[in-house]
Amino acid sequence: MNQTAKKTIPVDIEGICKAALEASRAMVTIDTETKNRALHKMADALVVGQNKIFQANGLDLSEGKKNGLSLAMLDRLKLDEKRISDIATGLLRIADLPDPVGEVTSMKTRPNGIRVGRMRMPLGVIGIIYESRPNVTADTSALCLKSGNAVILRGGSEAIHSNKLISSMLMDSASEAGIPENTIQIIPVTDRTVVSDLLSMDRYIDLVIPRGGYELIRFVIENSTIPVIKHDKGVCHVYVHSDADINMATRIAVNAKIQRPGVCNAMETLLVHEDIASSFLPKVAAALEGGGVELRGCQRTLSILNNIKAAHEQDWEEEYLDLVLSIKVVESIENAMDHISTHGSGHTEAIVTSGFRPAQKFVARVDSSAVMVNTSTRFNDGGQFGLGAEIGISTQKLHARGPMGLEELTSHKFIVFGDGHIRQ
Repeated sequence: MNQTAKKTIPVDIEGICKAALEASRAMVTIDTETKNRALHKMADALVVGQNKIFQANGLDLSEGKKNGLSLAMLDRLKLDEKRISDIATGLLRIADLPDPVGEVTSMKTRPNGIRVGRMRMPLGVIGIIYESRPNVTADTSALCLKSGNAVILRGGSEAIHSNKLISSMLMDSASEAGIPENTIQIIPVTDRTVVSDLLSMDRYIDLVIPRGGYELIRFVIENSTIPVIKHDKGVCHVYVHSDADINMATRIAVNAKIQRPGVCNAMETLLVHEDIASSFLPKVAAALEGGGVELRGCQRTLSILNNIKAAHEQDWEEEYLDLVLSIKVVESIENAMDHISTHGSGHTEAIVTSGFRPAQKFVARVDSSAVMVNTSTRFNDGGQFGLGAEIGISTQKLHARGPMGLEELTSHKFIVFGDGHIRQ
């Protein structure tokens, strides 16, 4: 780091990273019992201290309203008693999961008598750069701790009070249980220059995971000297095939859009086969509009639903994160899959069909982190998949894809056993 950067950045990023590296080396020796005890203490601390969290969160919400945050963003930011309880429960579920660290797999005896296997190991130091949702602070801290990693958190300015308090509670509780100091750290300032400096710390940080909007993701990818796994935007689709049950398709579409519109696995585009459009669209439109959804449609959709807005080309690639939905009538399942391939973000897609062949074709051909049949896109979630909490949903293919749980936060090393063997 140059001297100019040191003068302008209001926090010692390199010192934080060095401390995280030391903690990660100590974490390798921490046993599962200690990690689980820490997770229980962390969960208890959040519940016991929830009134303090509400106060800090209230400051963030107040400032967010003054700064013009959308209702969807405010929803992502808000913490209430149920959400605190859900976060604490998520930590306890992580404690119940098998510890991947030290697992030995694929042990094989070679013809010369040596035995070769693989052992799972922590990645080391993980940097998380994220926006808005303070539950990410707890989820990622818990997952990194259980998988033996140290974590450096850099949340968005809109949640700074919530994030600082929660991370402090978590680290204090973990330390009491025997977890090395500085295993969980947060960048305590909102200055954006800090992010650039953090992304240059490849001597200390092994992986960066950005979670947030398109601009944040692009910035991290373009400026990081550290390997990045991106949690990209969720332009998620539900395709209703010609043989779909209309009532089922309506329930799925409404749930995928309305249940929680401000998250990445919410549906943003509804694709409808032309053979079912005239009977399905009026029913689903009534249900969606009844839930406050603004509909935007292609020309064929407008001929059926003539009281909605026209969709423009940019709508097909828009992650609204709000009660807005684009609708397109397609001629075939092939057209639907082509649309997803062209405009999708590789996050989550669903088909509603009563046929085996359309379902199989869709599952085989659609290239996203999760492909659903007759169910809502909202299920693409680490907790719903049995992973406990998730550190993010990877929309790329290396080294992890889809919800990232404990195993995705480890790597492996080869281990070799011999009995005086030498290579001839």
